[in-house]
Amino acid sequence: MRFLLPLITLTFLLVACEKKEKLPTIKDGPIYPGAEWAIASPEKYKFSPNTKNELDAYLEISRNRVTGLVVIVGGEMIYSHGQINELSYLASARKSIMSMLYGKYVGNGTINLDRTIGNLISTGIIPEDVGGLMPIEKEATIRHCLAARSGVYHLGSNTGDDRAHFPTRGTKEPGTYFMYNNWDFNVNGSIFEGLTKMNIYDAFGVDFAVPLRFQDWDRGKQVKGGSTSISLYRAYHFYLSARDMARLGYLMLRNGMWNDTQIIPKDWVIESTSAITPLNEMNPTSRRNGTHGYGYMWWVRDGNTNTGALRGSYLASGMGGQLIAVVPELDMVVAQKRDANVHTSSYSDSYFLGFINLLASLKD
Repeated sequence: MRFLLPLITLTFLLVACEKKEKLPTIKDGPIYPGAEWAIASPEKYKFSPNTKNELDAYLEISRNRVTGLVVIVGGEMIYSHGQINELSYLASARKSIMSMLYGKYVGNGTINLDRTIGNLISTGIIPEDVGGLMPIEKEATIRHCLAARSGVYHLGSNTGDDRAHFPTRGTKEPGTYFMYNNWDFNVNGSIFEGLTKMNIYDAFGVDFAVPLRFQDWDRGKQVKGGSTSISLYRAYHFYLSARDMARLGYLMLRNGMWNDTQIIPKDWVIESTSAITPLNEMNPTSRRNGTHGYGYMWWVRDGNTNTGALRGSYLASGMGGQLIAVVPELDMVVAQKRDANVHTSSYSDSYFLGFINLLASLKD
């Protein structure tokens, strides 16, 4: 009997070990960066071993003078180029950041997207603009302005939009016609501050820079621009680094979740990056030859090119090559900076889209 008990015990342990090995393993959750981005090889995520050489060669041959670029896959940095910690101007990529800021306050009821511009002016949330607005223009809602479909063709306080193609004021019903107009984008900033009672940059610091553990955030560098003699609604310019821009893109990739905190409501991430204006409704009509429609201040992949690895991807895009791409099919974010003050040669987003296409082709 004294020999039988150890044998029984050994048999029990062997069976237990066998059963333990067959138990399903719990899949690890998403990887989030801490104080630094974790570094991984492209091969870990089934990209070609030659990925770095291919990407380096592309950036050299295209001569688009990228000053900083990072590629994040699965929450880890698989490629970087240039000065990824350098702060510089985001240009119109700022608009997608404003869309992100809206999410929390739409979700908690602070911002009602169906309030009209007329109501916001009459209640003192925003001031009447220079020269006043027409009655039909005051019928535009916050939602219309976020989608660049306000029907308001008052000039914005800064250039860099499609004002050369503006329809005559008062000829378009709010919500019916897309037009890339800085007036819409800038009024969104004034509305945000009026309804939340927070400065845009302070809100950004609290809502994003601190919880996402930005490495290079400098509140003192953030300044508004634009001429208030043209419009009282100023442009809310941002100065960020490529590696911090990637954190914003990664927050979007994770549907607004950061570690265990839902920073942006998931529903808002989905709605704001949907093609509210599909490619075939873009204006001027020359935009319909491109690859992206428009959501709430995000450029959204749409039309016949919305397939394969780039299906469902979307962009924050600023003049001169300031870009954040979110590519869900590849679990990837790409953030690019280009110092337009130094590299004054012309730039087309086609260079960046070519880079994204090359990355997709390098995936096994």
